Amino acid sequence: MAVTFPVGFRAHGVAAGIKKSGALDMALLWVLGLPDRVSAAMVGTQNQMCAPSVTRNRRVLEETGGFVKAIIINAGCANVATGPEGIADNERMAELVILESLARLESDALPNTILTASTGVIGVRLPMDKIAAGIHKLHEVGRTEGIAENFAEAIMTTDLVPKTAQIAFELNGYEVRIGGACKGSGMIAPNMATMLAFLTTDAGISPEALDVALRRAVDVSFNCMTVDGDTSTSDQCILLASGAAGNDFIEEPEGPDFEAFVAALSEVCITLAKKVARDGEGATKLVEVRVTGAPSDADAKKVGRTIAESPLVKTALFGNDPNWGRLMMAAGRAGVPFDPDNASATLAGIEVFKNGVPAAFDKAAASEAMKTDEVLVTVDLGAGDGKATFYTCDFSYEYVKINAEYTT
Repeated sequence: MAVTFPVGFRAHGVAAGIKKSGALDMALLWVLGLPDRVSAAMVGTQNQMCAPSVTRNRRVLEETGGFVKAIIINAGCANVATGPEGIADNERMAELVILESLARLESDALPNTILTASTGVIGVRLPMDKIAAGIHKLHEVGRTEGIAENFAEAIMTTDLVPKTAQIAFELNGYEVRIGGACKGSGMIAPNMATMLAFLTTDAGISPEALDVALRRAVDVSFNCMTVDGDTSTSDQCILLASGAAGNDFIEEPEGPDFEAFVAALSEVCITLAKKVARDGEGATKLVEVRVTGAPSDADAKKVGRTIAESPLVKTALFGNDPNWGRLMMAAGRAGVPFDPDNASATLAGIEVFKNGVPAAFDKAAASEAMKTDEVLVTVDLGAGDGKATFYTCDFSYEYVKINAEYTT
């Protein structure tokens, strides 16, 4: 059920004709019943050329103190670099949700309680006639129970599969749920950034605590994931909390209940991040890069990201080539001090480098071990206690084809 797994939410996806293929391309996630508006937190792209939806959502959350009613999303058109008209179109998309809500659901929500998100081709304005028709259609089907699967599919662009995750855990005797859906396949190197990710929970938690929890979860998940090293213009990760679980309200970002919430949220985000990496454009395998023995965790993360984004490493992984030289080259150029004579590395569980020299291993056996859907890469720098895990994928011929023909 993903985003509707927690109590208090409904979600839908419909085809509005934005995508030429006729696939689902508009989605709505909204709050059911009371309270009419719920705690919300968001982390958005650090790309300076960002979408109107990103800048508007930041403003909305500041103006409302972190309380919103719904999120409206379109796929197939990013509405980035579209000037004042694009900004107005984005605002209008939120207003149209309210007009339909007032007519059908008798909601008292205002436009500044609706968040927006757009994904797709940069430089193309929203087709507002199709957007309006799509919002009307979303509210028509909204009179039924809602179809969370359609929501996850409607936010996709070049993704091959929908990506969802959910978890249930206990807080002081109450079951609390977290669910999520995300999209992303290319232009993935969150900083924060995350492509598009939408998370829900029925935990009772303040916007302030929710914001801290989201940033911590993102830091170990989406910000530890890369497909191609490019941070999108439209990336957002939004978390809504209905408070319907009945747990002791988490007011401050501290204490055992808060830490338990962060741990569960992080688990959901890590699951989603791995699904994005596995579904990277043209990818044939998920690659997990574990770095240990760094001077600090931040240093380990820097080395992990450098390895995960190296085209030479990623193409070797695609070709099942146990070329440890590319791993250590990437580690060495990351800007983190370490002594190669103390470093070691493994590929698919096979030691390939040890104490500054190649380890004795069967190259053919190592290549065969790499022919799996998931490959583990480990690098121990031998320079401290810092550690980090990064998620990525290989680079295939298909990646070049997809991106060479993206708009043509």
